[in-house]
Amino acid sequence: MTVQVSASTIPNLEDLGVISTLEGQDAHLLSLLNHCQTLAIQAIEPDTTALLKQLRDRAARWVKTLTLPTKRDEDWRFTDLSPLWQVDFQTAESQGEIAESVATEFALPEASIRLVFVNGIYAPHLSAITDLPEGLVVSNLAQLPVAYRSKVGNYLAQQPGSAEVFTALNTASLTDAAVVWVAKNQQVETPVHLLFISTVSKTPIVSLPRCLVVAESGSNLTLVEEYRNHRCGNDAQKIYFTNTVTEIVLEENAQVSHTRIDQESKGAFHIGKSAIAQSRYSRYIGNAITFGSKLSRHHLEVFQTGEGTETTLNSLALIGGEQVADTHSAIVLNHPNGTANQLHKCIIDDRAQAIFNGKVFVPQTAQFTNASQLNRNLLLSSKARVDTKPQLEITADQVKCAHGATVSQLEADDIFYLQSRGINAVNARELLLDAFAAEIIKGIPVASMRQKLTRCVACRTF
Repeated sequence: MTVQVSASTIPNLEDLGVISTLEGQDAHLLSLLNHCQTLAIQAIEPDTTALLKQLRDRAARWVKTLTLPTKRDEDWRFTDLSPLWQVDFQTAESQGEIAESVATEFALPEASIRLVFVNGIYAPHLSAITDLPEGLVVSNLAQLPVAYRSKVGNYLAQQPGSAEVFTALNTASLTDAAVVWVAKNQQVETPVHLLFISTVSKTPIVSLPRCLVVAESGSNLTLVEEYRNHRCGNDAQKIYFTNTVTEIVLEENAQVSHTRIDQESKGAFHIGKSAIAQSRYSRYIGNAITFGSKLSRHHLEVFQTGEGTETTLNSLALIGGEQVADTHSAIVLNHPNGTANQLHKCIIDDRAQAIFNGKVFVPQTAQFTNASQLNRNLLLSSKARVDTKPQLEITADQVKCAHGATVSQLEADDIFYLQSRGINAVNARELLLDAFAAEIIKGIPVASMRQKLTRCVACRTF
């Protein structure tokens, strides 16, 4: 069934007087919704499915009942969003001008399969999705094979948390989206690279990238999801807003190794949501590297929906200046014999601020759970700040769970030891920082990405 969608389908909020009755950030949110939806309607194909329209309309209704969070909200009390809603963002109407060499520069040699989006808009001329192995579908949502179009409705915007304000804003504007689908028992040896590039313009823009990954039972996939600025040089301070949502579904006995890189402009805002649903005996390995924006927040939620499920989360935030990097995670176990291991590390310099709030829920039904959570922070400046809050909520009886957090500085004894071996003080300091970060980076399964990140860490080793 198809429906005709036109710009008149969704009422203009200004015409309805909705915005005029609101002030401050709430009016800003509705104005942003209006911009995003209008552009989405203009961009979509006329045969857009009824399902997609229903998802957008439902999400838009949610957004209209919500407000942007403030520091009065418990989950946001360490993160001041006021700089975000003080900027009047416009939606990107096109991909802008970007050379093919840029995508080539960011390409990973091991990942011959690449899907590229510029300002949230699919860029087929920069992508490489020919000669896909049997059982693997990698496509923009609009070009998805017919056989899969009816299936995506079972997964898009279906996970808990879909009504959260930034997630709903993304769904309300849903047009282009990266879809990766692995068929039953398929072992995909080639990594899949999802590359989201933001360009800059005279007017600050907002982009709303979306990803859906489905790993059917017994399948295996390596995925790299990368968000980055067009250039690292002159445009590195430019302002834009990236609001992302990634949904990953692992069916029984499937395995997904997922690396997420956030390397945006130092003037940008980046708010990302990763929602993972794991069926029994599945294995999810997540690696998240944040070099930070002006303000970045990654909200990671994992739901174990079957017994014997394994979850591994490793992440690193490396920030300086006046950057803010916020990581909120929740692992929800609800069945016996599940495991969850999380290690989050931060290197913070200058006046930067890192925030970590990690929750692990072990209810009565999650007997024989084995869970650990550790947050380690390295402060390089007396003005650097970290707010950390690891949490375990356990009501099950027979479990093995531990959590903790450490905050420290570079130890003078360690530097002195290296100096005694002929290494000068500057190099000794860099060596220790590299080693601190390497514990996370070494777990990334794509060699060229490991090398690239190692160079980035070294570049930022002061």
